[in-house]
Amino acid sequence: MADPNNPDQFNIERFGAYRLNTAASLLPSWDRSIPVEDKVAWRDPKVAEAYQAAAVASDPTSASRNPPSFRAPSGAMADSLELTSGRKLWDAGPITAHVLVIRSGNDFWSRPEDVTTLAQGLWQAASVRTVTIPEARHYVHLDRQERRSSFFAEVARTLAQPAKTRAVH
Repeated sequence: MADPNNPDQFNIERFGAYRLNTAASLLPSWDRSIPVEDKVAWRDPKVAEAYQAAAVASDPTSASRNPPSFRAPSGAMADSLELTSGRKLWDAGPITAHVLVIRSGNDFWSRPEDVTTLAQGLWQAASVRTVTIPEARHYVHLDRQERRSSFFAEVARTLAQPAKTRAVH
């Protein structure tokens, strides 16, 4: 993702401000993250179809291309390059809300050190809870119910707790 002439910078010339993605392009990375041969056993085909349809529908220009495609900002890729280069994207210090950080243990995109760095930067947060779901993958929120139940249980547990506040320093 780095610019070959400036390895500290995102290669905007190659990737541009956005990439065009088709509905079909959404599934290969999800497929690769599923550790079983039968992908239907891991994810509901109706959820995959809804995910694809929503992505294509998110871009009002999608129907102007054949096949229909949606524009996806390259910012996430640029952000990843920044993080893996040890640079902070933003200052979490001003956040004073309660924060839940969930990471999938087998996520191909995020790293354990990303959670640690974020949690350390949330020094003014009312509370910080970090959770790693060991067997979860990057697409845990879209997987079959039995695979995503831990993810939603953590969110529900956090939302059900009474808000405790602490003095801001």
